[in-house]
Amino acid sequence: MIAEAVQVVSPGPVPEGLLAAFDAYETALLTNDVATLDALFAPGPATVRGDGTTLLVGHAAIAGFRSGRAVIPTRQVAELHVRPVGDDAALVMASTVEPATGATGLQTQLWQRLAGDWKVTAAHVTLPRTQPATPSRAAAAALDRSVWRVVGTPLVAPTGSGPLDGVTVAVKDLFAVAGERLGAGNPAWLAEQEPQASTAPAVAALLAAGAEVTGLARTDEFAYSLAGQNAHYGTAPNPAVPGGIGGGSTSGPASAVALGQVLVGLGTDTAGSIRVPASYQGLVGIRTTHGAVPLDGVLPLAPSFDTVGWLAREVGPALRVAEVLLPGVSATPAAVAPPARTVVLPTVETHAIPAVAAACADRRAALVGEGLLPTAEIVDLAPEILEGWFAAFRTLQAFEAWAAHGDWITAHPGALGADVGGRFAAAADVTAAQADAARATIAEARAWLREVLAGAVLVVPSSAGGAPARDSSAAVVEAERAGTLRMTCLAGLAGAPAVSVPLLHTADGRPAGLCLVGAPGTDLDLLRLAATLEGAA
Repeated sequence: MIAEAVQVVSPGPVPEGLLAAFDAYETALLTNDVATLDALFAPGPATVRGDGTTLLVGHAAIAGFRSGRAVIPTRQVAELHVRPVGDDAALVMASTVEPATGATGLQTQLWQRLAGDWKVTAAHVTLPRTQPATPSRAAAAALDRSVWRVVGTPLVAPTGSGPLDGVTVAVKDLFAVAGERLGAGNPAWLAEQEPQASTAPAVAALLAAGAEVTGLARTDEFAYSLAGQNAHYGTAPNPAVPGGIGGGSTSGPASAVALGQVLVGLGTDTAGSIRVPASYQGLVGIRTTHGAVPLDGVLPLAPSFDTVGWLAREVGPALRVAEVLLPGVSATPAAVAPPARTVVLPTVETHAIPAVAAACADRRAALVGEGLLPTAEIVDLAPEILEGWFAAFRTLQAFEAWAAHGDWITAHPGALGADVGGRFAAAADVTAAQADAARATIAEARAWLREVLAGAVLVVPSSAGGAPARDSSAAVVEAERAGTLRMTCLAGLAGAPAVSVPLLHTADGRPAGLCLVGAPGTDLDLLRLAATLEGAA
C-alpha cells in the first residue's frame, strides 16, 4: 500500500478507511483506471477539481476532463499530511516526486464519508514540474498531453495591443510558430522537424491584435480524421459528453476551449475539422471562406478545400477573431444584404440520424416562425447527384493528401495509426485521371451551390449525430464520419463559410450543432446571424 511506504503526518487519529481510499485513488491514477477514479469522486454538481489553469465544477465535467487522459508518468508519494475536520471529513495533502526526472507535484483533496464510503468532494492539483523551469515552459506539465503538445505562460506573448487583448489561444499543431517545431499529430514526423523560422500569418495577426498563444494543441494525424482519436497521444476529452470522443481533426484546440483553458482554438477545416468538434462539444465553430485567411505556414492536407477556422464557447469571441482575420470580408453589416431565404436540402439531411434531422427541422422551422431566419425554401438535390459530389470531394481530397505527404509516409512505414494509415493507403491509389474527373464534377457542384447560396443561408446539421462513445467500434465511428461528410462537404465544394452553433441535441441529450452555410465572403454576416440565434436560444 502507498500509505504504508510513506510517513503519514496527522495531529490526531486518521479516520477509519481514509488511507485505504487514498491508496485506491493513487493506484487508479497510476494505472489509468478511469472508472475507479470517477467512482472515488463524489457524484453531483457540487464536486470541484482545479489545477493551475482550469476549474471544473460538477462530477460530469471532471469525468469528461479525465476521460481522455493518458497514463501519467510513474511517481511516488513523498509526504502525506492528513488533517481531520470531523469524523466524516478530512483534508489530505500529498507531495509527489517522479524518480526518473525529479519533478515534484502537490495534490490537495477534501475527502468526505458519504453513505459509508470515502469520496473526494474537492481537489486541487499542482502537477509535476521539474526545477528550475523556464518561464515559457513553467506550465507545460500541468496540462493534459492528449490536448496539448507544448504550452507556456504564455508560449508566445502578444506582439501588439488591440481588440484581442486578454484573449488566450490554443493553436492547432499544424501552424508554424517561430522557435517551435510543427508536430502534425505524429511523433515520427515531429522527431525530424526543426524549429520554425517564422510564424504563420494567421497566428501573427492574432498576436498583433493582443492575443497570446497558450500553446500548441493536438491534431489528428496530418488532419486526416474527424474523430479526435490520435493513435499516439490518446483521445482528447469531451467535457460535454463524458466518455465520448471530442471530434477532430482540430481536437486539441476544441477540448482546450471546452475545458475553459483558453478562449479561442485556432485550427483548420477541410471537410469538417472545425465544425464536427464544435458540434460534439457544444461549441461555436467557423470554417472561413476558402482563401480568405492566408494558409501560409500551415501544413496542408488538401489545398483545394483547406481553410483556417476557430472555435469558442460563445459567438462573441469568435466574432472578435473574425474581425481581425477577416477585415475585408463583409466588414460591416450593410456590406452584404441579409439572406433573403433559408435553403433546405432534404436529401442532405437524410444522412443525419433521425433524431438530429428532426431536431434540425424543428429548430429551423421555429427560427423561421420567430423571424430570426428568413422564409424557408426547399431546393431539390437528387440523391445520386449528392453521392457524385461526395465521391468527387473524397477523391480529390485523397489525391491532394497523398501529394502532400505520400513521400514521407512511404519512407516511414508503420508510422501512422490504423485509421489514418488506411485513408492514406487508399489515397495512394488515386490516379491523376481520377483527380481530373473529380475536379470537373467539383466545378459543377461549386457553380450550383454558389447559385443556390446567393442571398441565402443553408441550414443543416453540423454532424450526423452526437459524439460517439470513445469505446465505439471502428465501424460505428466510420459510419458517423461518412454521414457527417455528406453534409460538411457542401461548404468545401462551394468554397463557402460555415458556422456551427450549439442549438441541437440528440434524443439522449448529447449536443449537436446547427450549421449555417453562406455564400463566399459572408463570414462575418454568418457570425452575426449566429449571435442573434444564440441570444434567442
